[in-house]
Amino acid sequence: MQHHPPDADTRSAPHPALTRQGYTGRFAPSPSGPLHAGSLVTALASYLDARAHAGRWLVRIEDIDEPRCIPGTDQLILQQLLALGMHWDAAPVWQTRRHPLYQQAFDQLHAAGRTYACYCRRRELPPSGPYPGTCRPGRNPGLPQPHSQPAWRFQVEPGVEAFQDRWLGSQSQNVAATVGDFIIRRTDSLWAYQLVVVVDDGLQGITDIVRGADLLDSSARQRQLARALGLPCPRLLHVPLLLDPLGHKLSKQNHAPALDLCQPLAALQQAWVGLGFTPLSVSSLEAFWPAATAQWAQRFVS
Repeated sequence: MQHHPPDADTRSAPHPALTRQGYTGRFAPSPSGPLHAGSLVTALASYLDARAHAGRWLVRIEDIDEPRCIPGTDQLILQQLLALGMHWDAAPVWQTRRHPLYQQAFDQLHAAGRTYACYCRRRELPPSGPYPGTCRPGRNPGLPQPHSQPAWRFQVEPGVEAFQDRWLGSQSQNVAATVGDFIIRRTDSLWAYQLVVVVDDGLQGITDIVRGADLLDSSARQRQLARALGLPCPRLLHVPLLLDPLGHKLSKQNHAPALDLCQPLAALQQAWVGLGFTPLSVSSLEAFWPAATAQWAQRFVS
């Protein structure tokens, strides 16, 4: 299925008010490989949304899953962004340098009675569907036998979590029915993505999250975590994914090739078209950015 941005009259003048007070966006790549054409689509969308709102754009290196990270890739990603003309507004942060912040958030959730140890092994769980709550306190007297290290789960709220996505419109998910209590600390003691991204977004003052549509399913869980931690829920915009000729998502796991930055303008034009726009009649990076920002503002700034 082809995705397009919301309809807009592209003949109209640029939006007169390109600011939304306090806008802060972010791009949060994982250094498990260099940027590729698919990840550039997300980077481009997040950058343009921040610039169109005259807001701040931050870069966060999501290296919390250390076994998957490739040494030196974080610096390569930063160099790729700069080569494309994308400049951040504050020093980048690395998740591996923020462990005490995640511990504080975990302690807060634990003190509120929202976490519990889970000794279930993967093979003991159903292959699909929500976590059945086997280890939830008071749920099952026949708990699994403890082994060396538990995972820690977050107790979700019942009912439907509804929210608006700026690209996809109204969204909803019953987290308890579709996901169940989910892991926020793994059996190897690493913090889970769902927890760290919420803590980082909250502490960095992120007001708007622009990311790929493959992460839409995480949104309801993250909103529940944010509320439990007393953090605001950012606005959301999930952009379409680039697919290969077989219909598979372009990703590092699928061995998508790194960006060829010998032609940075061509790479940006490809990402721009991937977002559903028509190619821009420009011949340089310096001309690309104001033209793309103005068109983005016409469609996404209100």
